[in-house]
Amino acid sequence: MDTPDVAEELASDMQQQAEQIRRERLTKRAKAQAGQDSLDDDMRPVMGNLIGEGHANYVLMYNMLTGIRTAVSRTQAKIKRPLTDADFTAKHKYSYDIIGNELTPSAKYDFKFKDYAPFVFRELREDHFQLDPADYLLSLTAKYILSELGSPGKSGSFFYFSRDYRFIIKTIRHSEHKFLLSILKKYHAHVKANPHSLLSRFYGLHRVKLPHGRKIHFVIMNNLFPAHKDVHETYDLKGSTVGRLYPEERAEQNPRAVLKDLNWINRGKSLELGPEKRALLTEQLRRDSEFLKEIQVMDYSLLIGIHNMRRGNRDKIRRNTLKVFSPDVPAFRRRKPTSVQGSSPEAVAVRRAMRESDLKHLGNGSIQLPEEDTGDRQHFIFYQDEGGLQATDEQNEPMDTVYYLGVIDILTPYTTVKKLEHFWKGMSADRHKISPVPPGEYAERFFSFMKAVMRGGEGGARFKAE
Repeated sequence: MDTPDVAEELASDMQQQAEQIRRERLTKRAKAQAGQDSLDDDMRPVMGNLIGEGHANYVLMYNMLTGIRTAVSRTQAKIKRPLTDADFTAKHKYSYDIIGNELTPSAKYDFKFKDYAPFVFRELREDHFQLDPADYLLSLTAKYILSELGSPGKSGSFFYFSRDYRFIIKTIRHSEHKFLLSILKKYHAHVKANPHSLLSRFYGLHRVKLPHGRKIHFVIMNNLFPAHKDVHETYDLKGSTVGRLYPEERAEQNPRAVLKDLNWINRGKSLELGPEKRALLTEQLRRDSEFLKEIQVMDYSLLIGIHNMRRGNRDKIRRNTLKVFSPDVPAFRRRKPTSVQGSSPEAVAVRRAMRESDLKHLGNGSIQLPEEDTGDRQHFIFYQDEGGLQATDEQNEPMDTVYYLGVIDILTPYTTVKKLEHFWKGMSADRHKISPVPPGEYAERFFSFMKAVMRGGEGGARFKAE
């Protein structure tokens, strides 16, 4: 039977959990009210919000990073070896609680973590994406996540930036998680054969299971935009023109908005590249779109960030929108799993000590972003000019614009739902210009559009719906 002190501590823990649930509900309610005014939403800083301990997603974020730290460290400790078929389906499981055990350190919250195909992603990171293992782990877990950003698309996913802005943690649907695992071997082969691929770079695939059974799947990806340069314009191009317009009057009020195909066409934009870079980019886009057609996906897009070198960083976009925090974590305590339970008197005592200790509150200090390119980008053709691709004239001489390019959202197969969407939207618009079209047609249209909007191309006007 529990002693009065233990019962009191348990009651206190239950009260804390109840207060956390109340905070989450209040946050959701506030978000719902804010969503009534889309213009206000559009005026929010595009880089997102500081995630503090009262934030509804704080616990999820903490669990993600605690799991990543353990899983990646254990994988890195193993001797490298050639991949086998079993590596593409491998799953490593970890269980966390307040006390810890011989496999996992103690953690502030009880949760379970699953690491998928860890040796495949290790090889992708180190051998094909040229990531330094220590850099990767330090970036993701040294100071924890700094900001969240709602997805610009309709998927409902959330992005979390790493402390140095190099990596993105993106939550994904279970169907996307399963699809990535199903194509992982083909994706690995494509990246191996195309080291300069523009496709999203996947560095890890994981799952967190929270109490009461809620499962969150997520991937770790490259952040296409650099940490050391402000991005002055952003476009998301699919080659589709039906419904692909961000209202210009709203864009004037929100210069950080992600613009779309019709904005690009109506503004008379083009990718200003000389013959050499134009040929390289065209060929890589051809190879990537052929791969995407092979794995039967659609709805992907070319994300383009534009940095004006004359304008430089004087607007201080990154420093005005990014915040960082560094929560203290519990001491590293290891115990045998059978020796202690999460609700035992010892666990209660640890929780009480944590509550009473002088933990640092999450601060609002500015992050120290680099002023020059760092990391892996210089190894790749399309990211070697200040972390991107510098515009050139017809004599291949540099101009004063840098493009940051990448093919994103590549995990949407052409399912029955998408076929129905194609049929439904095709009843009221040109079914060849709507976004949901079969993968073969999508790939061909995507590639044709990207060629057309490069200098010397015919322009994007012919893709507009009549």
